[in-house]
Amino acid sequence: MADSLAALLHRAEAVLARVEALLPTPLAAPDWQASAAFRYRRRRGLPVLEPVRHLAAIRLADIKEVEPQKQRLLRNTEQFVQGRQANNVLLTGARGTGKSSLIKACLNEFAPQGLRLIEVDKADLVDLPDLVDLVAEAPERFIIYCDDLSFDEGEPGYKALKSILDGSIAAASDNVLIYATSNRRHLLPEQMRDNLAAKVDENGELHPGEAIEEKVSLSERFGLWVSFYPFSQDEYLAIVAQWLRHFGLDAATIAAARQPALIWALERGSRSGRVAWQFARDLAGRGALDGSVPAPSSAAVAPEGLDHV
Repeated sequence: MADSLAALLHRAEAVLARVEALLPTPLAAPDWQASAAFRYRRRRGLPVLEPVRHLAAIRLADIKEVEPQKQRLLRNTEQFVQGRQANNVLLTGARGTGKSSLIKACLNEFAPQGLRLIEVDKADLVDLPDLVDLVAEAPERFIIYCDDLSFDEGEPGYKALKSILDGSIAAASDNVLIYATSNRRHLLPEQMRDNLAAKVDENGELHPGEAIEEKVSLSERFGLWVSFYPFSQDEYLAIVAQWLRHFGLDAATIAAARQPALIWALERGSRSGRVAWQFARDLAGRGALDGSVPAPSSAAVAPEGLDHV
């Protein structure tokens, strides 16, 4: 009888061990000193925070022709790092104009003062409340970063982000801000049918319908909007020249690159900072191949995208 009971208990313990392995495990805090940037991911259904081993070396001085936007974001981030009041930020506008570059540069500027960045994909925003709770007691200051943010109708991450920004019964701790980039200011798609519910009162005042109000409400919860615009030809060429200098090309080569740089932009259909960097990298690479210019530095980094951090 005793042997049968022991065998039964052993089998029960084995079953419990298997069940426990299937249960969700709580998100564990990493070593915040392992890196200045982390990625929130799900691995086999389990949430993890992975340190970014190789941070992009881009600095604020590398980013040209967006000085007003740079100053606004720098000021807000400095206030936050110093423990003063600061706003969640939505950076919107033309692609390739430096939105994510500015965020990376601010991270490099303030990481020695305890700033940390956590990149979260749109699909994982439903876990945002758990992530905010995890970092609430940490001494560091955290920017939760969402790149190229926009939502389709009914996506669950929309409500989670909206509540964290402003609206949840539980306020986010004062050591967390959300920085997001998007090519459009209103983060939900706007349909022509949404305008059918708009009303005009007896005084002629236009009142948007509930659908429109809902679609603009998320972006309005970001306290600071930083807008970016397409570059003029002169601004584009100035950025090209800056990146060519970064790659070690001399003044004569930079002057001669003006027309090829314009053709490059025409072929791409865009005059952006990203296109300027791509042209400069191509020209420097071809020059290094034939020995006319030095090889590009291994520290050179792309001006957009946290895939490079």
